Amino acid sequence: MKNNPSLKGLLIALVAFIVAFGIYFLFLAKKNYYLVDNPTSNTYYYKINNGSEGIISAGQSVKVDLDKGKNSIKVFDQNKKLLYDSAFQVDKIRGLINIAHQDYYINRQFYGYNLKKDSLLLVLDKTVIDGKEYFGDPKHFNKLYTEDFYYNVNEDYDKLIKNIDKVESRTKIFRKQDYLNYYKEYYKF
Repeated sequence: MKNNPSLKGLLIALVAFIVAFGIYFLFLAKKNYYLVDNPTSNTYYYKINNGSEGIISAGQSVKVDLDKGKNSIKVFDQNKKLLYDSAFQVDKIRGLINIAHQDYYINRQFYGYNLKKDSLLLVLDKTVIDGKEYFGDPKHFNKLYTEDFYYNVNEDYDKLIKNIDKVESRTKIFRKQDYLNYYKEYYKF
């Protein structure tokens, strides 16, 4: 076979393309999953869609498989006494089951070039938590299931800004105390 520069260029481009996608899917792509979260000091047992029994200890998060559409959950206390039997609707690719019906806050963080986060926060509504006002309008959540966020409780916001041409935002769900700690450290009012 002759030395064909076009074929060599095509093969090099194809290999570079495969390597780039491999790096993206291994290291950069955001994983989508569902969590059962327990911020309390109690242990709970649960069954999702009448499947096998799961255990979640104090302060733990457990990845679970959910089907799109209607799902059911039975939650038991540490003595395996039924606490509740409930159903919820799954529409998105990530979500959180609040097994103990505790307080969570969904925060919106803004990204962008030359972003003035303090003045941006001041124009948003305020939320009162334990008698104190917090800027940025974090959304309070304490129901069984939510999927109205981008980053789950066990994930951090991106450290790297991927698009600096415009102002964008991402939402993250926090346990109550984690949100208060984050707010105090990040905003420093």
